[in-house]
Amino acid sequence: MPRRTFITAEEKRLPGHKPMKDRLILAFCSNASGDCKIKPLLVYHSENPRAFKAHKVIKENLPMMWRTNAKAWVTRQLFIDWVKVCFGRTVRKYLEEKRLPMKCLLVLDNTPAHPPGLEEYLLAEYSFIKVLYLLPNTTPLLQPMDQQVISNFKTLYMKHLFQRCFQVTESTNITLGEFWKDRFNIVICLKLIDLACLRWLTSYIIGTSMGLEVSAVDIDEIIEEHHEELTTDDLKELETMQMSGINP
Repeated sequence: MPRRTFITAEEKRLPGHKPMKDRLILAFCSNASGDCKIKPLLVYHSENPRAFKAHKVIKENLPMMWRTNAKAWVTRQLFIDWVKVCFGRTVRKYLEEKRLPMKCLLVLDNTPAHPPGLEEYLLAEYSFIKVLYLLPNTTPLLQPMDQQVISNFKTLYMKHLFQRCFQVTESTNITLGEFWKDRFNIVICLKLIDLACLRWLTSYIIGTSMGLEVSAVDIDEIIEEHHEELTTDDLKELETMQMSGINP
């Protein structure tokens, strides 16, 4: 939830509702080209939120790996589970499909959730994964996910969040406080996360990898007009064309 909205002024008028304290953690991972889609790890404080039952949500079908912790923290065990269940399987399948060498380097910063000696916890079938831990205080400079990737996702998420808020409150007599209380829950949050991830991934592949500036309008048009995603081969071909002085 955003920290500074009208909900702060109305919080005392919403008995039993504490949206400001409701939070989750979302951990991202991507390869350099952005075309290896690894499910993010999502940690929430409730294993089975009431909204899941109302909307008949099946956690195994979510576009992220759903895990819980009382404080919505990423613990070492949760992170290890994610590496085994999502990261390892996805990377192996990706390398096999692309006929690439069975090699992978996982770059991690020094947060408590990233256990030292992570390779020791990996299954034998994932022995091709090597782990590199960044030095302390270097994350803002070296960690790829910190190079505007996370901030861009947050921007897109907030954009979709407030778009939904304005659409509901403008077309009905529902107040902003009623929206936060009755029309916004974890299920809606997950849908917005998925939507923001789609926009973020598209802009990351096209903008970051190709050195282009892509606006939100451009991203929307691309998604609507093109259903096929750029592959590693496509990116290599475009890079070769650029190096040859050809404007794709």
